[in-house]
Amino acid sequence: MVAHTAQAQVPKTKSAEGARVYFIEPQDGATVGQEFTVKFGLSGMGVAPAGTDVENTGHHHLLIDGAAADMNAPIPADAATHVHFGKGQTEARIKLPPGQHTLQLLLGDKNHIPHDKPVMSEKITITVQ
Repeated sequence: MVAHTAQAQVPKTKSAEGARVYFIEPQDGATVGQEFTVKFGLSGMGVAPAGTDVENTGHHHLLIDGAAADMNAPIPADAATHVHFGKGQTEARIKLPPGQHTLQLLLGDKNHIPHDKPVMSEKITITVQ
């Protein structure tokens, strides 16, 4: 008989009550050029670089074209659909091919793991010319 041992799970970082993340720009339905600026908004929490262990903080991740994230594991690091802003950036220049795209923001804790009660924006749709 094989004994199964439970792996120790790192406790998830709690998010602040009422915290929310949102797009300042572009707005839902916007038409943009192939290279454009994305500005991230956050209320109820602060922004801190990855690895920084300060209560009620996190850093931004941009999910492109319906990319998903496991809410109990680090957000993947593939620059095509999961863009990390681990230095604490609150805006970035993004380049996408022409067509319709979806964007969504997800706050990650010091270890890139979504908070306990994820802080995630609504998905917006943009058209790239």
